Amino acid sequence: MNSKPHAAWRRQLHDIIYEADTPMGKLFDVILLILILLSVFFVMLESVTGMPDYIYRWLYYGEWVITIFFSFEYIARIITVKKPSRYIFSFYGVIDFLSTIPLYLSFILVGSNYLLTVRALRLLRIFRILKITRYIKESNKLTRALLHSRAKILIFLFAVLIVCIIAGTLMYLIEGEESGFKNIPASIYWCIVTLTTVGYGDIAPITPIGQFLAAIIMIMGYGILAVPTGIISAEYAKSDEYVHVNSFACPNCNSSKHRDDAEFCHRCGEKLHPDEF
Repeated sequence: MNSKPHAAWRRQLHDIIYEADTPMGKLFDVILLILILLSVFFVMLESVTGMPDYIYRWLYYGEWVITIFFSFEYIARIITVKKPSRYIFSFYGVIDFLSTIPLYLSFILVGSNYLLTVRALRLLRIFRILKITRYIKESNKLTRALLHSRAKILIFLFAVLIVCIIAGTLMYLIEGEESGFKNIPASIYWCIVTLTTVGYGDIAPITPIGQFLAAIIMIMGYGILAVPTGIISAEYAKSDEYVHVNSFACPNCNSSKHRDDAEFCHRCGEKLHPDEF
C-alpha cells in the first residue's frame, strides 16, 4: 500500500536531481553550479595568508555548509536509482565522493603529525569543479568530439614523438655535451620544448648547423599545434548532425543521453517515465 507513495517520492526526487530539462531540475543545477564555484573560491582563498582570522573562520563555516549540502546530494543520488553501484563507481560518482569527504576526514586525522596530510586531503575539494561538466550540455558535444577523434590524435601524437626522437638524436650528435645536450633524453626534452613553442631556454644550440635544425623545428611547431585543433573542430562540427538527446538519466541503470521521444532506456529497457503508463 505504501510502495506507490514511496515510489512516487523517489521518482520526483530523481527527476529533480537527474533531469535538467524541467524547471525544478534547472533550478537544482543552478544551485549546484553556484555552490561548486563558491567552494572552489573558498579553497583558493584559504591558501592566501595574511588575512584576518575571522575571514578564515567564515570560510570554514561556509565550506561546512556546502559539504553538508553535497553530502545530502550524494546520498539522494544513491537512493533514487535502483542500482546504486552504477552511480557510486561511475566517473561522476567517484568525483562526488572525493570532493565531499575531505572535511569529514579532518576529524579522523587529527594531531600535528597529520596536519600536512589533512591539508592535502582538503585540496581534493577542487575536484568539485569537474562536476560542472555534468550540468553544461555543450560539454557532451565536446566529449563526443574528443572520443571520436581520439584515434587520429593518438596517431598524430605518436608521429610527433617519432619526430622528437629523431630530431633530438640529431641535435645530440651535432651539439654534444659542450652545448648542454648531455644525452639523448635531454636532447629529446629540448626538442619537445622547442616544438611546442614553449622555449624555456635552459638548453640552446650554439653551432650554425644546430641553430638551423632548431629553426626548422620551430617552424614545424606552428603547424603541429594546429593539427589537433583542426581534428577536434571537425568532429565538433559533425556533432550537430547527431540525433538530439536529453539529460534524463534512467532510474534503473543511471544511463543518460536518451532521445527526446524515447520511452524506454536504450541500455536496460527500463521505462523512463513509468507514471505515464
